[in-house]
Amino acid sequence: MNDPAKVTLRPATGSDAAAIARLMRAALGSFDWMPVIHTPDEDFSFIRDIVLPRQQVTVAEAGETIVGFIAISGDWVEQLYLDPAWTGRGIGNRLLIDATAAMPVVKLHCFQANSGARRFYERHGFRVEAFGDGTSNEEGLPDILYVRKR
Repeated sequence: MNDPAKVTLRPATGSDAAAIARLMRAALGSFDWMPVIHTPDEDFSFIRDIVLPRQQVTVAEAGETIVGFIAISGDWVEQLYLDPAWTGRGIGNRLLIDATAAMPVVKLHCFQANSGARRFYERHGFRVEAFGDGTSNEEGLPDILYVRKR
C-alpha cells in the first residue's frame, strides 16, 4: 500500500513517539554522509521529551503506519522526515504546505550534503540566507540556513 493518495495528515500524539523516532532514524540512516551520534533510545527520548511536547508535530499516515512527519516551532521547521520508501510521492510537499501555510516567514536548517532536500526546499520558495561550517550543529556538518518569506 504505497499509494500516496491514501496518506492522511493528522496531529501527532504522545503515543506516536516510538514510530516517529524509528522513522527519523531510518531517514537519517539512508544518508551515507550522516554520522550516527545517537542511540535508538536517545532518539525516542528526544521525540518524546522535546519534539512532541514543545513543537507542533504533524504526521503523515498510510493506514496505521506513520510514513513522514514535520515539527514546527515558532518560525522554524525543526524536523521534516519521510520514510525512505515513501520519498518522491508528494508527501513532503503536503506536510510542508499544510504546516507552514499560515506562516509569513519560515526558517530551517538543511545540511549542505543533502542535495535532495536542498532542491525540495528551493522548489518551495526557500532562499539561502547563510552557509554554516558545521560548528553550530551536533553532527559537525556544514549546513545552510534557508528562509522563505511570503
